[in-house]
Amino acid sequence: MRDVLLTPLDLTLKAAACMRTTVFLARDPRAGQRQILADLLRQGAATRFGWDHGLAGLADLPFREGYERFRSQVPIRTYADFWRDYFSSGLRPFRDRPSLLLDDVTWPGRIPLFCETSGTTAPTKFVPFSREMFAANKRAALDLTAGYLAAHPESALMRGKILYMAGNTNLTDHGDGVFSGDMSAITLCHPPRFLKPFVAPGPEVSALPWEEKLETLARLILNDKSIRAISGVPPWILLLLQRCAEMGRRPLQELLPRLELIIHGGTSMKPYRREFDALFGSTPPSFLEVLPSSEAFMGFQLAGDRQMRLTPYYGAFFEFVPMESLGDNGAPPPDAAAIPLEEVEVGRRYAVILTTCAGLWRYHIGDTIRFTATDPLFIEFTGRDRFLDRFEEKVTQGEVEEAVAQLNRLKGVEIDEFMVGPAIDDRCHLWILAGCAGGMPVTAVADLLDGMLREQNADYATFRQQGRMAAPQVMMVPPDAIYDWSRRVRGKVGGQSKIPHIDPTPEGEMIRSLAAFVSSHFHKDRV
Repeated sequence: MRDVLLTPLDLTLKAAACMRTTVFLARDPRAGQRQILADLLRQGAATRFGWDHGLAGLADLPFREGYERFRSQVPIRTYADFWRDYFSSGLRPFRDRPSLLLDDVTWPGRIPLFCETSGTTAPTKFVPFSREMFAANKRAALDLTAGYLAAHPESALMRGKILYMAGNTNLTDHGDGVFSGDMSAITLCHPPRFLKPFVAPGPEVSALPWEEKLETLARLILNDKSIRAISGVPPWILLLLQRCAEMGRRPLQELLPRLELIIHGGTSMKPYRREFDALFGSTPPSFLEVLPSSEAFMGFQLAGDRQMRLTPYYGAFFEFVPMESLGDNGAPPPDAAAIPLEEVEVGRRYAVILTTCAGLWRYHIGDTIRFTATDPLFIEFTGRDRFLDRFEEKVTQGEVEEAVAQLNRLKGVEIDEFMVGPAIDDRCHLWILAGCAGGMPVTAVADLLDGMLREQNADYATFRQQGRMAAPQVMMVPPDAIYDWSRRVRGKVGGQSKIPHIDPTPEGEMIRSLAAFVSSHFHKDRV
């Protein structure tokens, strides 16, 4: 990492990074949100959505009055609501299949790109991605990079490349210059011009099937000494680094001495932290967490910060609905009492509602966060709105991931991946843990998880004490079992495809599918 002398260009870039970070830190996020809402209302007024909801004139009102009218005139919507009311009107035949074309529907002009969601829930969503959103995401990436360079004056990051662990990089042509694909595909196929020399791998590697891609990426990072950063979802980064260690047969700090930064997001790092620490020993690279989404860039960890910050500067207006206001399906009602950024409270868990420069208006994104401070705006990602609640216990994804993180701190325990869902007939939670329990019987593992959730969640503790829920069941499976199920049954593996840690289906269909798969395939094959 400190193998070259800094050139005049390096020093110029560092100076620019320091200036950009100073500007970032000086921003007033609440004033920025007022301006963003006014800009969005002004641009959206002339669209079909704007006419339907009387947006004209709201941008010229004082913030409090304009926001109150906006909140009363525009209901909170889910994706299904937007599809029914607006997006489905853009469906048309193209090359003997349906395609999507939106002109002045919820955003001025034509939407050139649609992000296909990675699919922790079904069906696939086509989220509009405008040119303005592309520019906003580019600003976020520059601010994140500038913050890192400003905090690490000795960094040689800009002398090398970042390895981007993308999913499927194929774009679907919808005709008339419109394409769709997952977020990683769009990012790699349309990178800012100045970033192209700094991004690896090339499109020919990104398009490979996942298993072949993993091997190719491992060889690439071992042989290409210019790679200094990796970006992706924690479990897939971990698989890549473990494969590098297997192939190189030496400690990672010797195999990858120039790797200085890992940018991770999409799912919590907590369950995987110990394995990362074990791989790198006493000289780990820097880790920065990000909270991107197909809808908007929501937050990142500035170098030197202990947590992510909400970053309300990139084309999105944020509202927040307290978790207790959500319905049994994990969604807020259309008239839920949402609040703007200036009214949030530390310690409360909120569902995020977004209005964006891509034509989403008071959109229930499905992610939840908790504010741990308001100056700066420190947040922690607490998972999806869908929590374990089939028995009304309201166990959150954050609590589930913390329980697995505690389990992984025990000697000999290595849980590589997991899923938990309801076993409806048995009135309990079914945990499927991929990895090693350190010799403990599954009954002991179940007791530990049960105790950890009782400590974290008062409702769960009460339900267990009253007998309204039975003790959890645990299945220990081989490390690769869940990934194999995801590939064979879901058709999703690698890159940006996330394993849902909590079964998102209404009646535990996904956890039953996984349990049936590992019971019939892995147990039979490994007897």
